Amino acid sequence: MNSQSQNTTTKTCDPECTKPSCFFCSMKEPDPSNQKVKIIRALLDLPFSHDQEHVLVLSSLWNIAMENPNDPEFPSLGIFECMAKLIHKGLNDKEWLLTDQNIYIPYYAAHIIGSYAMNIVEFAEEAVKSGVVLPLLELMRGEITWVEQRVAVRALVHIAGHDKVFEEAFSANEFEIVELAMEIALTGPKEVYDKFAELERTERLKYHCNLVTSGVDGGLEIENRKAEEWASQLQCWSLSLLHSFARREKSLNLICKKEFLVKLCVMWGGLENQTSPAGIGLLRTLCQTKFGRQSVANSEEVVGELCNLSRSSDDWQIMAIDSLLLLLKDPETRYKVMEKSVVFLVDLVELRSCGGRPKVGDTIAQTLLIDYHKIKYGNLKVESKNAEIALEEIWDLKVDRKRRERLMFEQEVRKKKSMVKELKQRGNESFQSGNLEKAVLEYSEAMDLCPLKIRNERIVLHSNRAQCFLLLKKPDAVISDTTRALCLSSSMSPHGKSLWRRSQAYDMKGLAKESLIDCLAFVNERLKSKEPKTEKIPSYAAHMYIKQMNRTWLFAPATSRTFNMHEDLLELHERCRPTIVEETFDEKRWRKVERERRKKDINLSERVGRLKIG
Repeated sequence: MNSQSQNTTTKTCDPECTKPSCFFCSMKEPDPSNQKVKIIRALLDLPFSHDQEHVLVLSSLWNIAMENPNDPEFPSLGIFECMAKLIHKGLNDKEWLLTDQNIYIPYYAAHIIGSYAMNIVEFAEEAVKSGVVLPLLELMRGEITWVEQRVAVRALVHIAGHDKVFEEAFSANEFEIVELAMEIALTGPKEVYDKFAELERTERLKYHCNLVTSGVDGGLEIENRKAEEWASQLQCWSLSLLHSFARREKSLNLICKKEFLVKLCVMWGGLENQTSPAGIGLLRTLCQTKFGRQSVANSEEVVGELCNLSRSSDDWQIMAIDSLLLLLKDPETRYKVMEKSVVFLVDLVELRSCGGRPKVGDTIAQTLLIDYHKIKYGNLKVESKNAEIALEEIWDLKVDRKRRERLMFEQEVRKKKSMVKELKQRGNESFQSGNLEKAVLEYSEAMDLCPLKIRNERIVLHSNRAQCFLLLKKPDAVISDTTRALCLSSSMSPHGKSLWRRSQAYDMKGLAKESLIDCLAFVNERLKSKEPKTEKIPSYAAHMYIKQMNRTWLFAPATSRTFNMHEDLLELHERCRPTIVEETFDEKRWRKVERERRKKDINLSERVGRLKIG
């Protein structure tokens, strides 16, 4: 199948066409009333005729649906019933499916249904009445291949987005659809890898190659890249379908199985689906329900993952924070998660904004301190000493210290600033001399004295102490200090050194995703800088990027193969390992290495050029 066959503008009917229900002749009919009648007849006849041009008709309708999904013309003329019958025919008549290019038809048909059902509730109603759900469910079961499965799930998601038709569409098959969506979310990427990405190019189904490259021969690189993108979409669409059930509190007992919730935490959407909230979006929706909150609170692993994400540069950091706050506000789950979450959230109480929402830190502090008076003056006990210390620190930072500093005279403020400057200098000297423990004490003393409103000085103190902890191999302390520094800095221009130090700390703890995202944010800040010395990507950041991309690659769980695509880059990193003086890596050299590696194998780092890091 070539690109021409997918372009509606290139197909015209034969001037001598004698077919009584030719779709292309119908589209050329000048009289609007006659045109509608002819299109209706063409759509009615399409599933029952045997014509080599069927795939041309479907690809044309696909283009029309993609370009004008809100146009009522075809939905009003019977397109849903036609597409449902074509899918059904492909499922039940294998001989027909494998004739000519009919193998493309179920894919296009499901895509057309999803596009028209996407925005207009009346179209979705017509689709359900036309019987599209059962054929789509058959494709979702994997009756053909993962390619058709992907667009079937997409179509079902768009239908499920309309409250008016949800019950009618899904009540009869609710449990099966939910279980299938869970299974696809878990195994979809592996299926795409096993059935496409892992295969030699000559072994791949030709129509799969044509579809992922839109009919244009883009070579192995394009096919592999698109396969990863489609695998990510398959997983994300499945999670979106589960979200439709969860927000209506349907099948929560299935979705909230502990094993699935734990695996949800690592379904982060990937770099190919930057707008998808992925697993964390579903977790937040579950936390909006009583049953969901109880299920999440009962899993220490899930709560731990939410805590890690709450202190990251991930775009969906706010969703993790929301989830934890929902758990903390529920009296039945508050104390199940309090002792674990407070030691993470204490670092966020000065967060000014997140996800476009102002004063997030104040909201966190208020939630954590709801019944602190009972702990401080009453009989309420906190079993964890670390949690008790964290609560005391929040109370001091947000209440007592603010009150004290509000009453300070200007002369006292100046004196404290002078003392802070001196302590910081002493800390720097201790650090340079290698006395890290002493430097930590001096930076800590300076922080205790530093007035809260002197944010820039506090950022530097936290970041400097974090560097000491990094060299002392105390990653938890590094993450705490760098997170506080980042909360104090601007969300539009986060503190670069803190990002890099936290990326290293997450790497120490084996948290590859969090490390990768901080590394990308650090590189982004470097590339935005107008200073000449920061125009290049540091070699150590390039090394970290490659390492974590290989570990977080969507197909990584599906294979035990080691993808070290950048031996030259790694060797270069070892030769010019940075010391105190920052050494930079020539971006042109990096790109040259990448081009060479692309010729040899699946190229993971090709995604660098598509990431929004500049």
